[in-house]
Amino acid sequence: MKFTMTTIALLLYLNLQSQEAMTELPYTAIPEAPETYTAGTVVSRMIDGLGFRYHWATDGLTEKDLNYKPGNDGRTIAETMEHIHNLSLTILKSSQKQARDFSEKVPEMNMAERRLATLQNLEQASALFKTTDDLTEHKVIFKRGDNTSEFPFWNQINGPIEDAVWHAGQVVVLRRAAGNPMNPKVNVFLGKLND
Repeated sequence: MKFTMTTIALLLYLNLQSQEAMTELPYTAIPEAPETYTAGTVVSRMIDGLGFRYHWATDGLTEKDLNYKPGNDGRTIAETMEHIHNLSLTILKSSQKQARDFSEKVPEMNMAERRLATLQNLEQASALFKTTDDLTEHKVIFKRGDNTSEFPFWNQINGPIEDAVWHAGQVVVLRRAAGNPMNPKVNVFLGKLND
């Protein structure tokens, strides 16, 4: 039984690694900064910083890491990544000027697929915000059945964007506690790996 479980865990890990190797993931570095400062380019850059942090916080996680949690009442790394993915959907919907409809089913994904989808959501949202002139058009709208609640863009900043940054930091701490620290060459100030 122990051999079977070890074999399954190894196969899952190898599958996760091979899927990541086949797909070029966004945010290995923060993209070049825009030449001008606008509300949209600043928000875009905030999302790029989040994407970079998330990329490296989740790079090279093992199945053991994904199941790690510090106590009985905390989230595992996998559960934290799922939460960040949900936040990325809210950020993306706001960038598209659409409601986040919670009746829409999020497809089942393995961790490699969820990681890629999260990074792609952030990349797409960044591109859309970069071109906007008026952030008041990008409300945060939640739809739950017949109930809709709407919030100004300010709530996007202190809500989903900053919450996702917060949780990306939690992944870094959790993976360190699990014995698999993040790549020490990550330089969040410069937005690239140190040489």
